[in-house]
Amino acid sequence: MLLEWPQRKLDFDPQIKDLDYQYSPSRWSHRFEPEAAVQDHVCVTQSETDKARSQLQCELDVPYGDREGDRLDIYKPQDCRSDAPIFVYIHGGYWQFLSKDQSAFMATTLTAVGVMVVAVDYDIAPKGTLDVMVDQVRRAVSFLSEKFPSSRGLYICGHSAGGQLCAMVLSSNWSKVSDGRVPEIKGAFLVSGVYDVTPLVKTYVNEPLKMTEEDARRNSPCLFTDAVLKNHPSCKILVVFAEHDPPTFHRQSKEYTEQLKGLGMEVSCVEIPDTDHFNVVHNLAEEQYQLTKMVIAEMTS
Repeated sequence: MLLEWPQRKLDFDPQIKDLDYQYSPSRWSHRFEPEAAVQDHVCVTQSETDKARSQLQCELDVPYGDREGDRLDIYKPQDCRSDAPIFVYIHGGYWQFLSKDQSAFMATTLTAVGVMVVAVDYDIAPKGTLDVMVDQVRRAVSFLSEKFPSSRGLYICGHSAGGQLCAMVLSSNWSKVSDGRVPEIKGAFLVSGVYDVTPLVKTYVNEPLKMTEEDARRNSPCLFTDAVLKNHPSCKILVVFAEHDPPTFHRQSKEYTEQLKGLGMEVSCVEIPDTDHFNVVHNLAEEQYQLTKMVIAEMTS
């Protein structure tokens, strides 16, 4: 089945066309033409997830709430310890593509060092709005915190749109979730994320989302960094982007990092060389990949 990364077919407004280009990561790949970059990403993530499902102890389609899309998959190390650290992955796809079924591509590598991996689903557009998705991911993290209270560390990771969702989790009003208890998130890995959603309102990305300017502001993590410090003052945050990500992604990553640093948060920003928007994350399937080693070092130290 051919899957296409969402993009506008035609637009005659030069300003919108330029904005579309700036927020079209597949057009900046140094490895492939746009469609081939997407297909390679789907191929790698699907095949590695299938491999994990065939080789690892896993619990699939675990409900974390009452919505149809409130499901997650859990991949456990052999002889899984009750205090195993947990890597929670939130997939990208511009809030309208991919699912948890392509989101355990790092599970074989991480479970080998004793890390439990969780792939979270949420209702992508047009079924889900951005508000719904943020609420779902927030509830998934709260659910995992309660399900595995003995874990020595809960770490969240999001790629692209998933980076925005993870950053919104850090900025959550936890009083709206469960009993209002703030889950202890020990670390966050934000990969090629979008932290200011407002520019996307006028792009092709918004066609299924149908965001208003107010919706976009409400879901832009860069506007709520004070809440990160309030909720998770000891959380270590790693902001990552690819050398061949669009310049807008470079800028947003650096600006979000500086905002958090200004609040006194422990945050680092790293550009991964010789990667694009896609393999910057799916290379986590490789044990010797730079980001894999950084994640393992942080979670097992």
